[in-house]
Amino acid sequence: MARKNLIEAVERNAAATPSTETPPARPLAGLGSPLKASGAIGGISKTLGSINSSVERAREIEAQLLQGAAVIEIDTDLIDSSFVSDRLELDPRQLDELADQIREHGQQVPVLLRPHPTREGRYQVAYGHRRVAACQKLGIRVRAVVRSLTDEQLVVSQGQENNARANLSYIERALFAMKLEQRDFSREIIMSALGIDKAALSRMLQVAKQVPFTIVSLIGPAPSVGRRRWLELVDLLNDTVADEIIEVLSRAGVAEAESDERFELAFRAARQGKTTLRKDKPEQSVWVATDKAMRVSFSGSGKKVVVAIEAADAEHFAAFLQADLERLYASYRERAGEN
Repeated sequence: MARKNLIEAVERNAAATPSTETPPARPLAGLGSPLKASGAIGGISKTLGSINSSVERAREIEAQLLQGAAVIEIDTDLIDSSFVSDRLELDPRQLDELADQIREHGQQVPVLLRPHPTREGRYQVAYGHRRVAACQKLGIRVRAVVRSLTDEQLVVSQGQENNARANLSYIERALFAMKLEQRDFSREIIMSALGIDKAALSRMLQVAKQVPFTIVSLIGPAPSVGRRRWLELVDLLNDTVADEIIEVLSRAGVAEAESDERFELAFRAARQGKTTLRKDKPEQSVWVATDKAMRVSFSGSGKKVVVAIEAADAEHFAAFLQADLERLYASYRERAGEN
């Protein structure tokens, strides 16, 4: 009877005291509903305290997950690349080294993902592409932070993480800037993503747009080549020089050279091609009238020769020549036939 009276007293006391506890909004998987009260007052208090502690911890963890502050493990097969790439290539040797480090010491730095905007149940990389690739190579899950990011937030996070780690080359950053511009991101977003000012962004876009991508892809990331050398290459380029560079970089064995070495080959080819063009440029032949009032220059060779008339009345003389061209041409053909 004493036990029955005690339980009834506890129940009456509980009914008389209104509860201020807010039920958990959505318990995490693995945490069930609170247990029903039973036993003596001490046991009830201990059980309720334990339940409250577990619920509060569950809320804490869920809040962290919702805010993207918790590190969780995700299967690499569920992860897609960023919608705008920032690398020309993943160096197989560096990837092997990173995989070895993760195998030996674990993944020390988590990657940043967002829920895929169009594919339910999948994720998209903001930064950490190499770590994802290394974990995929090892066949293990990747440690990640998941946040809901807009496209702008993703590219800013992607760019700033790469800036902090300084592991993108100049040409890769320039191409990244151009891709963002092509996707209509504002200059402010691009500058924020790359951590640069307007002048630096203009130079990057100049390089990315004026060096043909065929040449860039044959050279590769060229990690030791900076802004100055790429701008020097831009100054040497024209269609003929570009064709010469592509021919040199496409030769057997060149692809096996280091990327920095391939840049040097391209630069030497460009400089040599420019010099050759200057040497091959035909000298002008000039006719000057006996009264010095008119000067006619002839430049070019082969199938195209340009005639330039310099005189106070150059326009009238050109009209005179044009009116007499039929006779002059007939005379030329007649003389050519005699020869």
